[in-house]
Amino acid sequence: MFSYLAHRHACYVKLQERQDRIQSLPDIYHAPLTATDKEILAKPVAEIVAAVQSGSLDPTVVLVAYAKKALKAQGATNCLTEILIPKAEKWAEACNLKGPLAGMPVSLKDEISVEGFDATIGYSAWVGRPMRNSGAVVKLLLDAGAIPFVKTNVPVTMMTFECANDVFGVTTNPHHKGFVPGGSSGGEAALLAYGGSRIGVGSDGAGSVRAPSHYSGTYAIKASSTRFLKAGNTSTSLPGEEGIPLAFSPMSRTLEDLETFWRAVMSMKPWEYDPSVVPVPWREVKLSSLNRPVRWGVMWDDGVVTPSPACRRALHEVASTLEAHGHEVVPIEPPSPFEGLKLAGQLMYADGAQCLIKPMRTGEFNDPGVKEAISMFRAPRLYKRLYAWYLRHIRRDELYAQLVENWYAKTMPEFLALVAQREAYRERWFEFVRDQGLDFILTVPNALPAVPHGGMREGWKACGYTFLWNLLDYSAGVLPVTHVDQTRDTLESFKPRNAIERGAYRSYDAEKMHGLPVGVQIVGRRLQEEKVLEGMKIVKNLLQEDGKAYELFEED
Repeated sequence: MFSYLAHRHACYVKLQERQDRIQSLPDIYHAPLTATDKEILAKPVAEIVAAVQSGSLDPTVVLVAYAKKALKAQGATNCLTEILIPKAEKWAEACNLKGPLAGMPVSLKDEISVEGFDATIGYSAWVGRPMRNSGAVVKLLLDAGAIPFVKTNVPVTMMTFECANDVFGVTTNPHHKGFVPGGSSGGEAALLAYGGSRIGVGSDGAGSVRAPSHYSGTYAIKASSTRFLKAGNTSTSLPGEEGIPLAFSPMSRTLEDLETFWRAVMSMKPWEYDPSVVPVPWREVKLSSLNRPVRWGVMWDDGVVTPSPACRRALHEVASTLEAHGHEVVPIEPPSPFEGLKLAGQLMYADGAQCLIKPMRTGEFNDPGVKEAISMFRAPRLYKRLYAWYLRHIRRDELYAQLVENWYAKTMPEFLALVAQREAYRERWFEFVRDQGLDFILTVPNALPAVPHGGMREGWKACGYTFLWNLLDYSAGVLPVTHVDQTRDTLESFKPRNAIERGAYRSYDAEKMHGLPVGVQIVGRRLQEEKVLEGMKIVKNLLQEDGKAYELFEED
């Protein structure tokens, strides 16, 4: 009872704090957008930075425009957590006017530490525990002249593609309130898609910047785990996780802004702020200098969940466009993606999800998919063995049977054996990509577009299209390509191959999903962020050349 009361009180206090911080802002932030505001919001990051550097644009004016728009996004989607604007005003007044991000507001996922502000990541027990120090990425951004101005919502535990918790509530997709914006960097994607920010920082352990970009219509590159700053961000649901290393990564509203941000951060020598970052400066990649066509390997199906008609159409559109413009596009049959999913899940949940639920109080909301995962861990081993036997021999569902029978907390020897299997699996992929001569792997970011709220209860296991690249630690980007079409993307007769596919497809409805964004995923090897960016530029430019440019969300 005391735990539940403490939970409800903390949620009330935090929501009231956010509301008070918004209401106490000067009147200018609550005024309608002016013509000047709209002009600033329409400018790419590079133009804003250049104008601030030249002295023709005041950073405080830029901050006002973005803060106004971010507050509008909050009203529409409930995407914000910490309101940093009063502090951001001081940063704007004293910002480095010669820095590579001079005067540019930057949004941050809630888990990123900012001195003096909470990083609850949705746990009520962490309300009222302001960070003593800022994370390395915040320190670098301030030195670069950037202005952190808001933090954005995440799902409690950060282990789902939804975005809800009891502390801040449910974040919705700007395109359709009935659907999720993705997770765990869902608030970030919603804010970027709405136009309340142009660049932000999220994190990705199983798809947490890529699924939101796919669901919400934004851009992101999941960095390899040692390429982007992560030191000093102490709020995490999986402290010490090394089986699947977390990768903090930039997200953006446009691809042009994503490139500007990457270049700016790397010009600041991030390895001098964070010892985990490899000292590799930004490298220029010229794919046009190859003495052969660029070679794209298409993974049409991971063997676990068939891409939905909408997602397959987007992938086909990109593949056919590339081929029509002289690129070499080949279907691939890589080392078993299901084996990767099974291995990644065991490594990520090696502790039996104990760390995820340790901070949770009595009665606290948890994501329906995470709740199901935890219930499986708590089930007796004998029950799981019997259930796996039933799935394998009665249901003829070998894939799900293998997941079920391995769903238990691992001992240290078992964990180390899994790490050894991971390394062997990585070697197989390395040899495959090398022997196939692939420049990129092209696939869907998820089998479905954005799901309805609560859809992860059935769809949480269908994360293989993103999770695979975390296991391999490859660089992987997502860009929006099209929107769901209720006529072209209807699902005809469909017989699920396994329980994972069956659960995922319960959420697919092209009519209800009409207008939601659909993206594609471009994958390179480890530490190939520059090359992946070039691949994304090729796709975007060719689609635009063919009159198929993606249209960004604009509020009515």
